[in-house]
Amino acid sequence: MYGDTPAVRNAEISLRRGEVAAITGQSGSGKSSLLYCLAGVLPVARGEVRFEGRVLAEMHDEELSALRRERFGFVFQYGELLPELTIEENTALPLRLAGQRKAPALAAAGEVLGRLGLADLRRRRPSQVSGGQSQRVAVARALVHQPAVVFADEPTGSLDSANAEAVLDEFLALARSQGTAVVLVTHDQQVATRADSHYTMRDGVLAARAREAR
Repeated sequence: MYGDTPAVRNAEISLRRGEVAAITGQSGSGKSSLLYCLAGVLPVARGEVRFEGRVLAEMHDEELSALRRERFGFVFQYGELLPELTIEENTALPLRLAGQRKAPALAAAGEVLGRLGLADLRRRRPSQVSGGQSQRVAVARALVHQPAVVFADEPTGSLDSANAEAVLDEFLALARSQGTAVVLVTHDQQVATRADSHYTMRDGVLAARAREAR
């Protein structure tokens, strides 16, 4: 809510395993608010968000936190890597938070980093890699625990066109290969064409939907 005005209304969206859904719209249209409602970060005043048949609002705080930690992944516009951790430690973080021991968590992180062409950077810190490399690490961290859904808020918005295309290619290929659904918020119509489903937000309303041919 912004005062008495709902940030999102009349929105209906569903995803299958491995499906990529893009949400586009102008700044302030409500697309990021919708993303965070779907992820259980923001509560919904009306309606409901379901994951595998369960209503998120009916979960206890601890259960919802575990869901976001273990079944969801997140990619943000600027990566949001922890500067004090190495690249492989950043990538392994979801596994470590879920209770996995350090050695297997780092091994899994190394495997995903290798698939994204980052194996040689695993011992560096975020300040020692480029913006494009940093965003690839954010993608690796979001996918390392093979979540059911990844929520991505302008994941290529801070990159130049060449890096943006490369990161998006790797992100979507890896997500689809492991059956992870992706909700992708973007202002870039070219990015949206890579999705299986395309939703448009306008003034808080999910105004249009078109399924891309694949």
